[in-house]
Amino acid sequence: MTELDATDLHSALSDPLLDTMNFLNEVTHRYPDAISFGPGRPYEEPLDAGTIADHIDAYTSYLAKQKGFTPEQVSRALFQYGPTNGLINELIAETIGHDEGIAVAPEAVVVTVGAQEGMLLVLRAVIRDPADVLLVSSPCYVGITGAARLLDVAMEPVPEGPNGLEPAAVRAAVERVRTAGRRARALYVVPDFANPSGGSMPVATRRELVDTAAALDLLIVEDNPYGFFSRSGERRPTLKRLDVGQRVIYLGSFAKTCLPGARVGYVVADQRVRAVNGTVSLLADQLSKIKSMTTVNTPSVSQAVIGGMLLRAGCRLREANQGRMAAYRERLGALQDALGRRFAGSSAVRWNCPDGGFFVVVSVGFDADDAALLRSARDHAVVWTPMSYFYLDDGGRRQIRLSCSYLTPAEIAEGVRRLGDFIEA
Repeated sequence: MTELDATDLHSALSDPLLDTMNFLNEVTHRYPDAISFGPGRPYEEPLDAGTIADHIDAYTSYLAKQKGFTPEQVSRALFQYGPTNGLINELIAETIGHDEGIAVAPEAVVVTVGAQEGMLLVLRAVIRDPADVLLVSSPCYVGITGAARLLDVAMEPVPEGPNGLEPAAVRAAVERVRTAGRRARALYVVPDFANPSGGSMPVATRRELVDTAAALDLLIVEDNPYGFFSRSGERRPTLKRLDVGQRVIYLGSFAKTCLPGARVGYVVADQRVRAVNGTVSLLADQLSKIKSMTTVNTPSVSQAVIGGMLLRAGCRLREANQGRMAAYRERLGALQDALGRRFAGSSAVRWNCPDGGFFVVVSVGFDADDAALLRSARDHAVVWTPMSYFYLDDGGRRQIRLSCSYLTPAEIAEGVRRLGDFIEA
């Protein structure tokens, strides 16, 4: 039997970062009776498989009636390899115009296999050589830091404040990178209810950050999976909406707002790219080149399902998601209320109170490491995520992330009771 030496494989495969979520999933499966605050996935709505066919019918009817496709062309669109850039670009452009006020041409949209593929495409395109550095918030979503490790992209952490990234901290990080003889090329940021911190940037800070990026010749990679899910209903403009100089590359996903199993996301990349011979294209076209050599195209059937959902919603997902938005508001409120009841008067346990999203960060009086997580699941039947997973340095050692998106209010209340017993133990 062939045996490979791990040292002969890519170095990222030995990085503990790539083991973190696998360990969390292993613990969850090992203790199936535990209440898990670990996954940040959408809650499971009642499944009606027949609606999938309805969505596809809506999309194929659109192709026939609005686009003039023949039956043969409709079949080919769904059942053959499709355009690398995507099939539903026009519908996506119309939807983000309605929902976010982002005016973009369909040609600037690349439909991806989830937002995660979009991250890989963007990093591979804009990071030119080892001297280029990606700035990331600290703490940061492991999907982007993991992608950067796999692509050998150097990273520089930018500490978050109480309300997310602050432009002064970004300027300081750029200066650190320049002092080291390198170039800060791009900044990854989640302005609304970030994973894992839950922080959201005030509008004035968003405007300042876009201006700061222009002054520093810095691209911004904006990820917006949670923007709909505010408890107060406040709608803050995306960085992309504030972007007049095309500094912002925008990542979106239909996992939280439509159907996670479809695995459809997108990138808005309307930056102009001038070739050596003087010809001009869009950054979206460059991303398409990379995608053609990876996933080739995003599955047409998945796009048809999402396309049908967009059409049936009138390309207005914010209105179509009122039920989900109410459910997530209820869950976040239930989590914050349960923490308040269980730890009232405690000086050893503190937590933040985000105005939306899926996550709450709890500070505890012990090292919240893998060993503690294992004891929590085994002895108290409750699972959480160590915040240390989300730092490039040794930050977050005494913090845990609780995700409330996947649980009912009753499960949240019982889970916090068990968490309290574990912390006391």
